[in-house]
Amino acid sequence: MAKDSPARPEFKPINVHKRRVTAMHPDNAWHLSHWYETPREDPAVPEVYTYTDALSYDPGDEVSFHTSSTAKTWTLQVWRDGAKPELVYEAKDLPGQFHPTPAAAYRDGCGWPESHRWRLPAGMASGFYRIVSLCELESGANFLQHHFFVVRPVDKKPPRERFLLILCTSTWLAYNDWGGANYYDGIDGPEGKQWSPTLSFLRPWTRGLVWLPPGAPRLIDATKRAPMEPPRYPTKEWAFTNGFAQYFGSSGWAQFERHFVVWAEKEGYEFDIITQNELHYQPEILKRYSAGVIVGHDEYWTREMRDAVDAYVDGGGNMARFAGNFLWQVRMEDDGQTQVCYKERAGAEDPVRDTERKHLLTCAWEDVRLNYPGATTFGVNGSRGTYVSWGGFAPRGSRGLTVYRSNHWCFSGVDMHYGDILGEDAGIVAYEVDGLDYGFKHGLPYATREDGAPEGIEIIAMCPALIGEEQFDGEGFRYYLGDHAIDSRARTLFGTVSEQTKEQAKYGSGMMVSMKRGKGEVFTAGLSEWVMGLAKGEFYTQAVTRNVLDRFTKGSA
Repeated sequence: MAKDSPARPEFKPINVHKRRVTAMHPDNAWHLSHWYETPREDPAVPEVYTYTDALSYDPGDEVSFHTSSTAKTWTLQVWRDGAKPELVYEAKDLPGQFHPTPAAAYRDGCGWPESHRWRLPAGMASGFYRIVSLCELESGANFLQHHFFVVRPVDKKPPRERFLLILCTSTWLAYNDWGGANYYDGIDGPEGKQWSPTLSFLRPWTRGLVWLPPGAPRLIDATKRAPMEPPRYPTKEWAFTNGFAQYFGSSGWAQFERHFVVWAEKEGYEFDIITQNELHYQPEILKRYSAGVIVGHDEYWTREMRDAVDAYVDGGGNMARFAGNFLWQVRMEDDGQTQVCYKERAGAEDPVRDTERKHLLTCAWEDVRLNYPGATTFGVNGSRGTYVSWGGFAPRGSRGLTVYRSNHWCFSGVDMHYGDILGEDAGIVAYEVDGLDYGFKHGLPYATREDGAPEGIEIIAMCPALIGEEQFDGEGFRYYLGDHAIDSRARTLFGTVSEQTKEQAKYGSGMMVSMKRGKGEVFTAGLSEWVMGLAKGEFYTQAVTRNVLDRFTKGSA
């Protein structure tokens, strides 16, 4: 590995082309439209895109890079990312070869031939490795594209103090619309206007999921809305202005896991990294560790991934989840190169719906047809939480968790009190959260268990959330999601849409909970923005995180 890392290529102006003129129309609501990244494929404009043949590798494996470029030559760099990014490999003056992007690359992969091959060093450390492909533009700026791979741990008996970080790669893929589609928008279907239920890992990652400049906005509103002020969607505005993916704020290493990794490295924690694909295909890796950790936005899981976590905790493992929106079952196909999720369309389109494999129906875990609540694994349900602190979703809420059980072990030495607000200064309550159906007794919240929550869940702190934007008819207002999702959630939870079921589905919560399961223990802070408490140095969020990690890896809190 390189000892002295040069200045990173992101410090030079990037992706700056000549000025273009684009006609706009008054009915162009760009935040409601689908726009996506795809190669220009103009021989006169240098560009380069690269992906790898796998998400992760063992030390000593060969990485196969697949590239299409209209530049005469291009440069490949590999950086080990973290608190101090380090250049570990560089190949310059690689010959550029153009290969067209298939019309359904989002579904079938790009199919580009191999452009370069590199054998990883035998002693390469487990971690996240950012790939940079770059070539020079006429303007003098670099055309820059990012990809990644993960190096898996090989230590069969890691020290107890070392935990295993599981990257939410199934959710990253769900939001990757490079080439035309993801699970939310797209060019799929007979009219070219649908999202795709099938997505391929064998394509580049759209801009913003792997790398972001410091200060890139988050889905939380930067400031609470003033009276009569229109809703703002800062990530959409910034993405459109700066040439990034419209969904960069929803998922990805750059927006979520990286913040935790930087914090944990600075704190001196030792940890290894795997992707969710390892959890699916190689669950024995998790069993080597005293603790598994998940952070950020982990919306999509296979049943095999859940089974791996359940077996691990039942056998005495500890699982710390600082993440939100545990919602959809997906299926892996083609040895993990393809992921399938039909979501609300599952009942009509998923091929397993009327077969002996219907337990693999790719719908919400709490869907009445599946009835496998996420709370049995992590103590909270995605369908009982959802949105807060942006757009029309509780735009003036506290942005922190109200503490109810201040004597819980996670607050040891933290000076936390009943009614305190945890993480408000950092805005940890935002975007998407998980919760439970609950009631109060003698001033304390308890799970009603009507949503399938198991016994023994302790609700430590919580906040309100909702599934639809509460819309105020102000002058010139245009909402992003609106309230249409309430119908979908009512159908998911109750099997029918009526005024009664819509009212029951409308509101949710975000929660911090803990529970014992088998011989092990689970701690969940069901907030996608928990990482901001760490990144911004918020005292209480950091203290709770330390207590959880120390208890699960060192037996102390």
